[in-house]
Amino acid sequence: MRQQPTKVPIPDPSRHPRWLLRRADQTAVAALVVLALAATIGWWVSQGGWRGRLIEIDRAEPLVARFEVDINSADWPELIQLPGIGETLAQRIVASRRSDGPFADNDDLRRVRGIGPKTLERIRPYLRPMPGAGNVAGK
Repeated sequence: MRQQPTKVPIPDPSRHPRWLLRRADQTAVAALVVLALAATIGWWVSQGGWRGRLIEIDRAEPLVARFEVDINSADWPELIQLPGIGETLAQRIVASRRSDGPFADNDDLRRVRGIGPKTLERIRPYLRPMPGAGNVAGK
């Protein structure tokens, strides 16, 4: 008995997906990916990554924000940010400003009950400089 030759099916082009990019375009994209990877590795090495010198957020020095408060215009939520000034003392400062008028200088804060020389010296770096007593209107 003779074997009949088996027919090899011819692939139907409509059944196979077409690539989005031609072979040359695929090569260009691959080259760009390799170039980007090499640039990233180069940056990492130049920043000290190879030697373990990249800054880790856990080991970074904390940053300190500098701010100044104008005691004649700040409301109590702003005054609470000063070291050693709580809500009650901040509200006393605002009440004193309303009842007795604006503060002539930063030392004038001593008129508020609860602010002594130590508290004043602790918050002085955070207080905006005041004009001289001769420059204040009404004085």
